[in-house]
Amino acid sequence: MITLQNVKKIYKSKTGSVTAVDGVNLDIKQGEIFGIIGYSGAGKSSLIRLLNGLEIPTEGSISVAGHQITSAKGNKLRKARQEISMIFQHFNLLWSRTVSENIEFPLEIIGVPKKERLRRVDELVKLVGLEGREKAYPSQLSGGQKQRVGIARALASNPKVLLCDEATSALDPQTTDSILDLLVDINERLGLTIVLITHEMHVIRKICHRVAVMEDGKIVEQGQVLEVFRKPKMPITQRFVKQVTEPEETKETIEHLLDQYPNGKVIQLTFVGDAAERPLMTNLIRNFNLNVNILQGKISQTQSGSYGTLFIHVDGDTSEIDKAIDYIHSEQVEVEVIANA
Repeated sequence: MITLQNVKKIYKSKTGSVTAVDGVNLDIKQGEIFGIIGYSGAGKSSLIRLLNGLEIPTEGSISVAGHQITSAKGNKLRKARQEISMIFQHFNLLWSRTVSENIEFPLEIIGVPKKERLRRVDELVKLVGLEGREKAYPSQLSGGQKQRVGIARALASNPKVLLCDEATSALDPQTTDSILDLLVDINERLGLTIVLITHEMHVIRKICHRVAVMEDGKIVEQGQVLEVFRKPKMPITQRFVKQVTEPEETKETIEHLLDQYPNGKVIQLTFVGDAAERPLMTNLIRNFNLNVNILQGKISQTQSGSYGTLFIHVDGDTSEIDKAIDYIHSEQVEVEVIANA
């Protein structure tokens, strides 16, 4: 559905040149929700603008939904853009138009008859959950409602690809989750390919099938979300994963408890898939002569299954602790000794 080959984007200015995208290769499948994550300045915004022809690559080729974006111009580019829609961080709504009129606007531009436009608007209002708000103006809507209008407007022309440029960054956590749920629903109902850029690993974790990590214009790591969570390779990826798997207070909690418990070991357990559903702690307490104290833990759901981390303190005879660690390994749970007290 989307293929990038050796794509490079260089911006030139009086003070020199900046390489925003540097030799990127990507292959995104039809019907996939693909995430691109990176910090500010990583090049992800430039990359997503290349996908719909808002920017032209300095080098390389880009194919989206069967269109060669790199060489498309005039009518060919306009036709391609009808199949590649985009939603934005700050909604970009027309403030003098109602909800219905905002959704209708792209259909007006391409000359769809009025009756057909109104039918399509009615469908989309129901799809994004805005029934009863059709005549409201953007100033009368919450942030989440504005983004739902943006999504409906983006879907008006039945695109094959939906690009999301930090689409939830301006929203509170609860509203963010509702918008992400809506995107998953749209992806499943319509078979729509969704590409989203973000700096929040929570967004990737919740809805993406695969993820690419950008740093300094390059893709430094990519893969299935669950696999990236389980074994992040690059330091930047490890930092992103910790946003979700290790709450900020984890380190302080462990340090405090190590002061309280002068013996034993602090262990980090990593659960993936079915392993997250097994009664591991119950079996440890029943089968081994150990004191087991749960320090902190969290299980997250990804599109491909569960992922969880658990920090525990175990105290007892050294040989018994070693047997317990061997048992944990046998349950396909990864073990890392964080500290020896």
